[in-house]
Amino acid sequence: MNSLGATSVIFDLDGTLVDSEPNYFEAGRQVLAEHGVPDFTWADHERYVGISTQETVALWKERYGLRASVAELLAAKNRTYLELARTATRAYPEMRTFVERLAGEGVPMAVASGSSPEAIEAILAGTGLDAQLRTVVSADEVERGKPAPDVFLEAARRLGAAPADCVVLEDAAPGAAAAHAAGMRCIAIPYVAAQADAPEFATAGMLLRGGQTEFTARTAYDWLLHSTSPA
Repeated sequence: MNSLGATSVIFDLDGTLVDSEPNYFEAGRQVLAEHGVPDFTWADHERYVGISTQETVALWKERYGLRASVAELLAAKNRTYLELARTATRAYPEMRTFVERLAGEGVPMAVASGSSPEAIEAILAGTGLDAQLRTVVSADEVERGKPAPDVFLEAARRLGAAPADCVVLEDAAPGAAAAHAAGMRCIAIPYVAAQADAPEFATAGMLLRGGQTEFTARTAYDWLLHSTSPA
């Protein structure tokens, strides 16, 4: 029995459903080292949390004056990341519980991510989340990545849901901004704790300032239950 009426739930992937940022960091560190930037740090990586891989490498090219093209950098980073993602990506246990509860009630769900379609597929298959999360949108498939709303609006379209009936789960400020721009409610779970005061997160209906350490499936479900619009 679905108690959530017309509500649909859209998940960001990286840092929200799964702890993939360490793999993104390692892939970025390796690619930049190969292109003459040997000292890329985790603090450097945090600047790019929440934006698409394509936008990230374009910013690297500009910031570090890299000779390689954006296409070459993107291919190298995706290739390196996929090797790591297939073997070493962990789903957050409470997120898995939440997905399973929603699936059990027949709540429509989607994944909307800045990652490539190949990376999303590899992670969902590797964690087993692909059994419940079959509607997937990559930023590569829409005109603009987050903080533009395109990826969330496309997810809603594929679910056959009105944006106002959608709730987004996000860990990054650009994603929270994208959810707000799409006219969707948002549960924000900041991956970078120091960014919890970012103005983009102030638009969220529920902000868990402590990130994943504060998230529980029960809390999120109860919030959905009490903020849902009737069918």
